Amino acid sequence: MSIYQHFRKEEHAFVDQVLEWKQAVLDQYSPRLSDFLDPRQQTIVKSLVGTDHDVIVQFFGGHTDTERKRAFLYPDYYQVSESDYQLVLFQIHYPSKFVTLEHPQLLGALMNLGVKREKFGDIVQKKDQLQFVAAEEIADFVEMNVSQVGKATVKIERLPLDQILPPTEDWRTSMVTVSSLRLDTVAAEVFRVSRSKMKALIEGEHVKVNWKIVSDPSTQLWSGDMLSVRGKGRAKLIEEEGRTKKDRWKLTMGYPVTK
Repeated sequence: MSIYQHFRKEEHAFVDQVLEWKQAVLDQYSPRLSDFLDPRQQTIVKSLVGTDHDVIVQFFGGHTDTERKRAFLYPDYYQVSESDYQLVLFQIHYPSKFVTLEHPQLLGALMNLGVKREKFGDIVQKKDQLQFVAAEEIADFVEMNVSQVGKATVKIERLPLDQILPPTEDWRTSMVTVSSLRLDTVAAEVFRVSRSKMKALIEGEHVKVNWKIVSDPSTQLWSGDMLSVRGKGRAKLIEEEGRTKKDRWKLTMGYPVTK
């Protein structure tokens, strides 16, 4: 039985990478640190490392509730500390009385640096406070090159990691039933639009599954998948609960709620 059958085809390259990390820890008997991973990638790492006590994995992104985290794989003798994750917390200072900055503008400014997304963790906002987490290896570069976000001139400041703002989303759950696990079918039910309209949104590249644009309406969803539809929000397929008497899928869905 192939290990790949448990993962989507587009995830196979990441599966190979994780297996390489695990083997490196076994061969060299020393730890390995990943870039920032989204929750789906974290799930893949957990499943591949498994309960093999020769290699242990933990995740951290600056706060226990951050979404994006770095994975730290290590042999059983190793004592992990927070510094092993090599994280730097930055706060953006800007004239908040005159300009409003939000998550998309800051992400755009960071991506314009030419640094891959995997080197940045969560962007956290609370009223006019705006923070982000970065990998330590790019921190100096970021500090020297971030001077503007949107139309605002900004200054960035390093803060101790314990000053990170707690994430502002919580999750509520509800049960839905659908005729199939196709993306267009589930998303239409969850976001309360017609299936034909959802199909058009997917084909128009307005829908993401696990933070990646998906343009095929027939894509099959799995437990743990995160859905986002531009202008309509996000939802998470938490678990498949089996079938109804009418042979429909019962799904537990999660929806973000601002605290």
